[in-house]
Amino acid sequence: MSLTWSVCYVGLGSNLEDPRAQLRAGLAALGQLEDTRLMAYSSLYRSRPIGPQDQPDYLNAVAALETLLTPTRLLGELLAVEQRQGRVRERDRRWGPRTLDLDILLFGAEQIETPALHVPHPGLSARSFVLYPLAELSPDLNIPGRGPLRDLLKHCSAVDLERLERNWA
Repeated sequence: MSLTWSVCYVGLGSNLEDPRAQLRAGLAALGQLEDTRLMAYSSLYRSRPIGPQDQPDYLNAVAALETLLTPTRLLGELLAVEQRQGRVRERDRRWGPRTLDLDILLFGAEQIETPALHVPHPGLSARSFVLYPLAELSPDLNIPGRGPLRDLLKHCSAVDLERLERNWA
């Protein structure tokens, strides 16, 4: 059985312990993953937190990867990167502050529903901090089960989103 390269998109977010440095380190770690190539990354964006507002604003970006890894294996690698960068998951607080958050947004044209992994990412179509950076990388992208990215952007406000800089890494 021969392996084939899959294009996937990973969302990066941070709002603790020097978020810009956290995202740089996270992006560098993505580029070092086994059987994976970092193809491109979006501009850096600032966004208000989802959920509890008693935390700092987030810095966000999206990375495009090509990988031979399975979605489950990629998820495991992303969780390991988060942990190495000090990510603490609070069981009683969803959407809390974090040093680094890495989410598989899309994995080729796959739609995945397992207890551990949902692809496309469940919040993707309503999150400006994901859609706008994703559109920088692939404006003609079709989101499996949701339609053209351009259509999703028409229904997603960017009022709380600020594009900061292109070459941040």
